[in-house]
Amino acid sequence: MTPVLYDYWRSSAAYRVRIALGLKHVAYDRVAIDLTQGEQRSAAFLARNPQGLLPALDIGTAVLTQSLAIIDYLDAMHKEPPMVPSDPAARAAVLAQALVIAADLHPIDNLRVLNRLTSQFGADQAAREAWYVHWMVEGLTALEAMTATVPGPFLGGDTPNLADVCLVPQLYNARRFSVPLDAFPRLLAADKAAANVAEIAAAHPDRVKPQA
Repeated sequence: MTPVLYDYWRSSAAYRVRIALGLKHVAYDRVAIDLTQGEQRSAAFLARNPQGLLPALDIGTAVLTQSLAIIDYLDAMHKEPPMVPSDPAARAAVLAQALVIAADLHPIDNLRVLNRLTSQFGADQAAREAWYVHWMVEGLTALEAMTATVPGPFLGGDTPNLADVCLVPQLYNARRFSVPLDAFPRLLAADKAAANVAEIAAAHPDRVKPQA
């Protein structure tokens, strides 16, 4: 069967999977789940993913969750282009770069965390934005240093890899929140190169958002 991606157009985790599916040239169907309306907490969706998070990829025999786990599956099933190197040390380095975003930066800037700051601690919009910018800058500063000596144009060198797949959605979000990015020339160069890849451009939220 054609895989079905449960997706929200502005979810950066789902954006990663759209990019990977595109780079792997895997055809798929999309089912939109509106995070702003709480559709991810519906009984129907929780039956697919008990965590109530996006993305989820239904491959017929299973429903895969967690963006990096889904991308790992795609990498195993569709070898080209590889998302991580085969050399163990190089593979570990790329995973570390990707996890700066996917495990450390993104989760604490996620919508559900921002909402909890308001509901539990009374954070106003200015406080939410300050929280967001603080953790974004901290994570991107680390990633800039980690990739400073990687030859371009991508973080993966000649071709995008898993680090690029995670970077592109994160910089999209950074711009939405007016995060200052001048201190990250290496990351900006990789993002610019990625924007010129048709498969990555096709995954952009503006290309998949619902029509008004």
